[in-house]
Amino acid sequence: MSLHLRGTVLPDGEVRDLWVADGHFVDGPVSGSETLGDGRELWILPGLVDAHCHIGLGADGAVDRATTEQQALTERAAGVLLVRDAGVPQDTRWIDERTDLPRIVRCGRHIARAKRYIRNYAIEVEPEDLPAEVARQCAAGDGWVKVVGDWIDREIGDLAPLWPADVVRAAVAEAHRNGARITTHVFGEEAVADWVAAGVDCVEHGTGLTDEVVAAMVAHGTALDPTLVQIENFPTFAAQGEAKFPTYAKHMRDLHERRFDTVGRALDAGVAIYAGSDAGGLRPHGTVAEEVALLARVGGAEFAVGAASWRARDWLGHGSDLQAGAVADLVAFDRDPRRHPEVVATPYAVVLRGIAH
Repeated sequence: MSLHLRGTVLPDGEVRDLWVADGHFVDGPVSGSETLGDGRELWILPGLVDAHCHIGLGADGAVDRATTEQQALTERAAGVLLVRDAGVPQDTRWIDERTDLPRIVRCGRHIARAKRYIRNYAIEVEPEDLPAEVARQCAAGDGWVKVVGDWIDREIGDLAPLWPADVVRAAVAEAHRNGARITTHVFGEEAVADWVAAGVDCVEHGTGLTDEVVAAMVAHGTALDPTLVQIENFPTFAAQGEAKFPTYAKHMRDLHERRFDTVGRALDAGVAIYAGSDAGGLRPHGTVAEEVALLARVGGAEFAVGAASWRARDWLGHGSDLQAGAVADLVAFDRDPRRHPEVVATPYAVVLRGIAH
């Protein structure tokens, strides 16, 4: 089946016709094409991206295939056609054989310190074994590897780095030696400084960024995936830990209080920022629009939409060009998301590999 759409194509803002046949954009007109839109005005952009998502992960670890499939379908219904899967404890490569499911760029499995992360999520190793595990997970991923950089240390009662700085440097070097990019989960101030100094490619969450670390991120080209929608849970995390760990609780509330300022300073400095919902585990799938809404509070709607579409696709190497020859992955809205970012939650049309869903 061939398709036809007419509307404002983002990010360039040009009104034009798009023709789709055999899963790709083609030069048109194409005889017999189905026209989407019923004559209404549309805004068309490259398929959405969730740059921090865990398809195949549930609250207690790996989920079965039927649940994994439903997670992927939920993302597709939300217009998310490309996912950077930031760590899952199972092999989900069977999804690659399904043309009706979003594309996934994998990080392999989380790597964490023994007994210093969520049970059943990560491969747990001691510091001396981290570089070798990074190499193994590079082979399991799609050009990315994920390391948990900090977590609560129950002995000190607060967030603390999981790894010594020299081990961090060795881990980053090992990822790069294997041709992979490396990303790290960090909430606090101390660990993120070590990872950025070592040349990490992406910071997840990054609530503890200081001006000095932000400047280093710019110098290294380190991206930020702030997952603001996950950070909204920090007051809950603080309340859960308050009785035993009051210092941690106070710290988490402080990180939450300054979250928009932290991300705003990174944006103003020139750090590349991408939208991720941290779906999977304890967060629901299909919620990247919530992250777009929060990012819009920091940098405006056009910035936020680009962070979940064309800029994120280019960053992940999947392209954002809606021109003849490109794979036809797109999402269309009946209002301009640059003026109404809330419309991202309700796509008018989703086309994956040339098929409308």
